[in-house]
Amino acid sequence: MNHIFLKSAGIAFASVAASLLPTLIVVPAMGFSINRTIWLTSTLCPLVLAWGTGAYAFWQSERVKNAHRDLARNHAQLAAAHRRLAEKASRDDMTGMLNRESFFAALDGSRRKSDRGALLIVDADHFKTINDSYGHLIGDDALLLIAKAIERGVRSGDVLGRIGGEEFCALLIGATEHEARRVAERIRREVERIRFRPVDERSVPLTVSIGGITCGRDAAVSELMRAADQRLYEAKHRGRNLSIIDRDISEAA
Repeated sequence: MNHIFLKSAGIAFASVAASLLPTLIVVPAMGFSINRTIWLTSTLCPLVLAWGTGAYAFWQSERVKNAHRDLARNHAQLAAAHRRLAEKASRDDMTGMLNRESFFAALDGSRRKSDRGALLIVDADHFKTINDSYGHLIGDDALLLIAKAIERGVRSGDVLGRIGGEEFCALLIGATEHEARRVAERIRREVERIRFRPVDERSVPLTVSIGGITCGRDAAVSELMRAADQRLYEAKHRGRNLSIIDRDISEAA
């Protein structure tokens, strides 16, 4: 408020100076003497009018600036809230991984940018037995442990998603066949190390089967998923707790 007072005072005194200067020149030139009335008229009128008008104008200008600042702040808060909502909508509520739709969108986006990489499908073995024996809440606890093990197994920058009840996907950005095999085995071992004790002290083994495919040139997302799923089926058929990775789609056919 002080700066408004000072600004308007500056305008007022400038107006007084602008009023007095021609008065001191014109009135004597016309043969009149400068009396008290002329002095008051030349000083008080511009002082009062300019000070009041200037103060009001500066106050209104300050209100507009504050309104713009509030609008910009509210816009930034709204944009941040929108980003948080969009992020939440793209995530699986339980594991925090990308949900099915968001993972496939990320996979499709990655395919448009690069031909290199690998896709893994990770499926929990005999998970229906855990749900049937201990209930779905205990089953959720087991899934969380498996999800954490998968996160420990992948590399920094890889993309994870939960695409089904006990089925997960990992997009290994830029991975070669050798790197994909190594990551898949690391995931399998991390899950195998879990000591899951849902009741008392008895440990229930947790394992996963993994099917994977390296991303060949021009392969569509549906083709990659189908090929990786074939490798997963083979891992299940060969006894589970196994990872099978192919170099490209032609080998998985």
